[in-house]
Amino acid sequence: MKLSARVAAPLAALVLAGLTATACAPSSSGGGAEEDTKSGTVRVWLFREVNNKPKERIVDDVVTDFEQEHDGVSVDVQYIPVDSRAEKIKGALNDPSSAPDLIEFGNTDTAGYVADGGLADITEEFEAWDAARDTDPTARESVTVDGKVYGAPFFVGVRALYYRTDVFRELGLKPPRTLAELAETAREIRSEKPGMYGLAVGGAYTYGALPFLWAHGGELATRQGGEFTAAVDSAAARRGIKAWTALFGEDNCPPDTCAQMGGNDTVEAFTSGKAGMVIGGDFNRQAMEDGEVRGDYAVVPLPGVEEGEIAPAFAGGNNLGVMRSSTHRTLAVDLLKDLAGKETQERLFAEMGFLPTFGDTRKKAAAREPFVEPFIRTLEAGAEFVPATPAWAEIDAAQVLPVMFQEIVSGKKSVDEAAGDAARAMDEVFAR
Repeated sequence: MKLSARVAAPLAALVLAGLTATACAPSSSGGGAEEDTKSGTVRVWLFREVNNKPKERIVDDVVTDFEQEHDGVSVDVQYIPVDSRAEKIKGALNDPSSAPDLIEFGNTDTAGYVADGGLADITEEFEAWDAARDTDPTARESVTVDGKVYGAPFFVGVRALYYRTDVFRELGLKPPRTLAELAETAREIRSEKPGMYGLAVGGAYTYGALPFLWAHGGELATRQGGEFTAAVDSAAARRGIKAWTALFGEDNCPPDTCAQMGGNDTVEAFTSGKAGMVIGGDFNRQAMEDGEVRGDYAVVPLPGVEEGEIAPAFAGGNNLGVMRSSTHRTLAVDLLKDLAGKETQERLFAEMGFLPTFGDTRKKAAAREPFVEPFIRTLEAGAEFVPATPAWAEIDAAQVLPVMFQEIVSGKKSVDEAAGDAARAMDEVFAR
């Protein structure tokens, strides 16, 4: 997979090394707990999924094997709500005695957890892990902060273009080959079917908008040394922002409705039959199958500016990490190797649809399920990430980018004005 040279961010989590239960913690422990107990209970926090039973079955099997291979060791797994993860992790950071040994977390949380001293540096273990050589370059970069490895990707998620096959057939349309054709196709659908959005877009759908910015050569920020500087007001970024915000209008997706829509809203518009196209993730497939569009949709990579190009997508996903405060570091690393390993990722794909982070494992997944092929092509074309800095969490929470998009589509500000204001807001946070 090609990795963009732009600002890479945190998809971090812990990749386990092939340590034995009797090995000593390496020097890369980075000032964590001095104790490295080889017995007792290893505590694990994982996210609770909407349908958590398949995940529980897979994890239970891994844990059973792990406990059989490690005498005197038990594993306590707790499933925590995603929405309350921030409070849970904050409590663990403030009180290491209550913290787990392993945690699951979202890729955009990595840099913040590293800055807070929450994650262990496992660079040496990662380099020694046999499976690491098959981790695709984007996933490898995603677990790297300032040149050090802090985790192992658990699974990856990426977005592509869903379209209504029945609508395209009826109107004699073909999947768009460029972003310009995408806009033209969206407007044609809206013209022929006024009760339907051509392409469902949302003013609060940041990860739907970013491929337009990146496809036009723009960036969120640049980095020199340890300092980040906003780049959303560059000429290239403004071209991408203009292309995205031009999709808001009566000829495609009316601003009075679409300006407030987020990613889930756009997917719901498509699944309910109200849109001809939508930018959705591989993780949205079940929603499609449960919706009114079942049997009447297909997926292609979101095209780029030129024919033959694929617009860079944000590669999201979840990761696993060893807490720096863990007193079971060796066991934690050993367990993480099993949880983030190829066999587990194959099962997560087969039973839950989570895309593997290993190139060879992903090829097996594509051979088994052709549906994922457009998403894999998108990943292999080159994925992008948010800036690898704790500042991003604050920028995201303040909705700097959605506000920028909404100000433009509402007519309150021009692209230049809104992008300039957003850049200044970002730089204020970066400076702190």
